[in-house]
Amino acid sequence: MKVILQQDVKGQGKKGQLIEASDGYARNFLLPRKLAILATPENVNTMKMQDKARKAQEAAEKAEAEAVAAKLREITVKVTAKAGSGGRLFGAVTSKEIADSLKDQQGIDIAKTKIVQDEPIKSFGTYELKVKLGYEVSGTLKVMVTEE
Repeated sequence: MKVILQQDVKGQGKKGQLIEASDGYARNFLLPRKLAILATPENVNTMKMQDKARKAQEAAEKAEAEAVAAKLREITVKVTAKAGSGGRLFGAVTSKEIADSLKDQQGIDIAKTKIVQDEPIKSFGTYELKVKLGYEVSGTLKVMVTEE
């Protein structure tokens, strides 16, 4: 019996996939638990339309991520911090502070979890940080840490 999975089913397939399942397994397990629906021509057409819409949305989001990456190459974000003697900061500049400064100065909203810091920023200067924007797109962000 051909069925379209509504959720991921271990050992069978992923959501939205058309699979061939034994009649008993489909009738007694998949269909009553709403894990799958019968593969009628109407349901198959609906599945194809949803797949097409999902791919179009992913392409649009990837294009947007690439546009943001291009913007990030051009700009430098200034972050101010308090420091003690010798140019050492009290604490460190966090990803949250960088994300907030980026939003305030440039209007670009990026989640703090997408900013990758290899080591904490604990002194003044200019740093280049990697920003993972999703869909295998990453950009480079210049951060300038200055004294308050």
